[in-house]
Amino acid sequence: MFLEWIAEEKDTDLLLRTFLRHKHISKQLLASVKYNEAGKIEVNGQEENVLYRVKCGDEVRVTFPPEKENAQLIAEHDKLDIIYEDDFILVLNKKAGMASIPAQFHPSGSVANHLKGYYETKGIASAIHIVTRLDRDTSGLMLIAKTRFAHARLSETLQKGLLKRRYEALVSGRLQTNQGSIEAPIGRKSDLSIMERVVTKDGKYAKTNFKRLGCYQGFDHVEIELETGRTHQIRVHFSHIGHPLLGDDMYGGSLDLIARQALHSCHLHLIHPFTEEYLEFNIPLSDDILAVLRQNEKEID
Repeated sequence: MFLEWIAEEKDTDLLLRTFLRHKHISKQLLASVKYNEAGKIEVNGQEENVLYRVKCGDEVRVTFPPEKENAQLIAEHDKLDIIYEDDFILVLNKKAGMASIPAQFHPSGSVANHLKGYYETKGIASAIHIVTRLDRDTSGLMLIAKTRFAHARLSETLQKGLLKRRYEALVSGRLQTNQGSIEAPIGRKSDLSIMERVVTKDGKYAKTNFKRLGCYQGFDHVEIELETGRTHQIRVHFSHIGHPLLGDDMYGGSLDLIARQALHSCHLHLIHPFTEEYLEFNIPLSDDILAVLRQNEKEID
């Protein structure tokens, strides 16, 4: 995999390493190229040192060495619901019940397993880089980086707030306000609990914004946007304020209407890691959450 640019007038006399830094090639990525026989840094078709002085019109190309695959990851070949794909990113619609990555006692069946199989089929020489992970029983949009470069850039944009996700959920009871925010630190429930989280003063800062979309008998339909990305954040925050998600029995939600947490990743927008164009993706609610809404159509005034 390679990246290439044409140097502009403003780039004249920059050191090549500075030029590449301006193109978001980190020191770590640059080192992976410089100290690997399969990596190359070229200007106008000739390999150059990073101390080369760039001239306007130079054609600069960086060739990255092949990424090492996780040999222990089992490749699976079931079809993935891919919404968008290019050389740098992949956006898919994850179904509920599929984990993002394998676990110790569940080494197969995850998104990562199926991505490895898909990459093998398509001849894509890349490791698996999941940017926006979803819980096993959360459905909807997931973002995957197909290269180390894309992963580093997307992680950077996520930290800067230029990569945003929105969710829809069904939460039990009636919220006190039509919109608001939940700010409460989140940490592990105990040293013995691998998965479960809880609001605790020793936890990490977390903020969840919500807007009510509709009121139904026994639950509210809400839109949610995260300002932080803590494990189980939405589930923990709504349970904390007394409105656990329907179907989320880990955090006190009823299983009467749906057998998994009623949470769906419906919107994703980002700045592309290479072209820097704005990309936006939206997807309808999953069938099981839609069924709950249809079966409880009468909205409370």
